[in-house]
Amino acid sequence: MPQPQPSPAVRTPGVYLLFAHEPYYPGPGTQEINTTVFAADSLLHPQVRQPDGARIHDLLTQGRQPSEIIPLATLTHELGGGDDWPTVGDWERVTTDLLQLVRSGDCDALSLGLSEIARALVCTGPHSHVRAYDVTADDFIDYGPPERAAVLAEVDAFLASLVTEQDLWPGDGLLAPLARPA
Repeated sequence: MPQPQPSPAVRTPGVYLLFAHEPYYPGPGTQEINTTVFAADSLLHPQVRQPDGARIHDLLTQGRQPSEIIPLATLTHELGGGDDWPTVGDWERVTTDLLQLVRSGDCDALSLGLSEIARALVCTGPHSHVRAYDVTADDFIDYGPPERAAVLAEVDAFLASLVTEQDLWPGDGLLAPLARPA
């Protein structure tokens, strides 16, 4: 597979990667951050494991719509439930690198503190269900694709208001995306 080459002019605006991660607190008295949204082009940052980042970028941006937010769990679903991740790259290392980028100020991201249910929904595939026990009703509540879509719509609305004047900055010195055969 060809290695990505440096090219600061290459951009894929309006496609975003969303993933949940171990919670952290960016400072004293701040809300827990447990989910982050990055511009797809942040995957092309030279401090992200390569060529894994470029391969995930390629998968993330293929056939997507402008302003689409793609959860990592959706990519996992598209990759045979995760069986095909080894052919693409080490998503755990890539997402760790992305979090380091945002925490060091080397790119922009939307950092979120989603509720337990919302976080669980973005961590499951697009057709999955999450069951939670409601103590007050003494019954289980089933959350599925409609509730997942509502969480993504809420994140999308928040992101859209944030990027109305300027998209998320993916960082400097980005590598070129993988070349697609003509």
